[in-house]
Amino acid sequence: MARGVNFLLYINTGTEETPLYTKVAGQRGGTFNRSTDTIDLTSKDNYGFKDEDYGIASWSIEADGLLVEDDAGYQALENAFDNKGIVLVRWETAGGSKYEGEAIITDFSNEAPYDDSATYSVTLNGKGQYTKSPGA
Repeated sequence: MARGVNFLLYINTGTEETPLYTKVAGQRGGTFNRSTDTIDLTSKDNYGFKDEDYGIASWSIEADGLLVEDDAGYQALENAFDNKGIVLVRWETAGGSKYEGEAIITDFSNEAPYDDSATYSVTLNGKGQYTKSPGA
């Protein structure tokens, strides 16, 4: 059984030509979302039943964690958000599978409560298709 603690978010801190994937420090939660729109093919020939086919697909990653401001992964996220840049991102599963692709940052928040740890949350929306490398 896979445990959530072994699913990790990595950001490219190298170059596009020579990626260097760096784990974002302090990560607590993470979600890899995949979805697809549908195309309605329903006609009277379907006898009152809906008929659909696959449409445009999309993916995104949501993550949150403890705020470690001097972490290279966090700095790469902040730099990309501030400059409206594209990031190369990797989502690695407990079994070692790697999902990689380009993404834009659509939400990047910090929370600093008076009596608790400062945290971050980030949403990365995929640009185009991701690639998958199987694990061990």
